[in-house]
Amino acid sequence: MRSGGFPQSGRMPGTPLVAPSILSCDFAKLGEEVAAADAAGADWIHLDVMDGRFVPNLTMGPAVVEAVRRSTSLPLDVHLMIEEPEAYLAPFVDAGANFVTVHAEASAKLPDAFARIRDLGARPGVAINPNTAVRAVEPWTGLVDLVVLMSVHPGFGGQAYIEGSTERVRELRALLDRAGSGAHLEVDGGVDGSNAGEILAAGASVLVAGSAVYGHPDGPAAGIRRVRPDAATAP
Repeated sequence: MRSGGFPQSGRMPGTPLVAPSILSCDFAKLGEEVAAADAAGADWIHLDVMDGRFVPNLTMGPAVVEAVRRSTSLPLDVHLMIEEPEAYLAPFVDAGANFVTVHAEASAKLPDAFARIRDLGARPGVAINPNTAVRAVEPWTGLVDLVVLMSVHPGFGGQAYIEGSTERVRELRALLDRAGSGAHLEVDGGVDGSNAGEILAAGASVLVAGSAVYGHPDGPAAGIRRVRPDAATAP
């Protein structure tokens, strides 16, 4: 199923968005977990695709994206942590992805990948790892709708937020503003209630939260409220 039009968040423009990562959910209850995040006030659903080559873990493919698509009308934010991502764009968009993000470190054909994603009907994004200079994003600011700053080393969920990442968010926000870019700035990795405020103050517009949402003892609604107090609509 192609993603078609882009479902919009109900938030006012400029309101930070929360994207729960299903990497931290119970995959035996995938549909229920996605629906719970939706009901709890999530804005997007984040899906981490890993190939065991670009990162030392193996996760999901287009079939999982398609299953999530059947469980929610929220935008699906598909993060490709894979080698040669340009070879796999169509299957993920066909499965229902609204955003497809590729890593600056994973491909020498980024402009072609961004154009292909847009031609397929989705929105392109670029991600950078913690050891990649923020300025690496500069050539792509006019070609993408999403810039993802990794605040952990990619590959596994539940990692601690890397010290110094907030300053990188601030630096990236300044770079995007200088370029006149309207791209979302997403922070992915170790985001929770203890650091969400400083990350948003530094200029992020989207927070990916996995264990902070799905691992919260009082459930996803409480987890989302903790990350962004006005995000949850469920008690």
